[in-house]
Amino acid sequence: MVGIRILPDVGRPQISATNLEILLQPFQDQLQHYPLTIIGIRGFFPSAGPTGENDRNIYDDAIILRVPKLGVLSAFNGNTDPTRVHQGWGTSEQTRGMAVLKTGLWSVYRFDVHHGSQPHDAICQRAGKVTVMRDGNPPYADTGNFGINIHRGGYTKTSSLGCQTIPPAQWDEFYGLACGAAKQLWGMAWKNEVVAYVLLEN
Repeated sequence: MVGIRILPDVGRPQISATNLEILLQPFQDQLQHYPLTIIGIRGFFPSAGPTGENDRNIYDDAIILRVPKLGVLSAFNGNTDPTRVHQGWGTSEQTRGMAVLKTGLWSVYRFDVHHGSQPHDAICQRAGKVTVMRDGNPPYADTGNFGINIHRGGYTKTSSLGCQTIPPAQWDEFYGLACGAAKQLWGMAWKNEVVAYVLLEN
């Protein structure tokens, strides 16, 4: 694994509050109902990977925590794609292709536990369905409860079967900020409240 580099050399993504609000303009009416929002920007660093475009198995995307009421706006390196390509067909668990979350606003997230190879506290798809595009020839849409979670990634791979992941060196900061904000906003009910996730294409 020596020599594998999946973090961009340019460091963390930088975006101003003004520019972010412009990107979120189509969702402003809906976002009024969600004081804690997470935003993913796919392909934020398009030149970071080997193709010069958005790539898999590299943290070339941005994941942003936005809590206007508390003055929180923090950006992290992230990944919004599956780690690898796996073509399939249909919707059965045995035959379907790898999932890529479609862009849009998904108000289906809650604080919970990600049950992967290393279970940990995360922000999980628990409150409804999402639509993904699955690897196929051609790619095809699929809607359901797939566990497209926001969780900690890996050091030498992004550790995603369709989830949104953050590098381990940044995960504790991200989750700590998000968890702390949720407790300030909602008190003891913080795990019951819905978090909105907006995925944008750069």
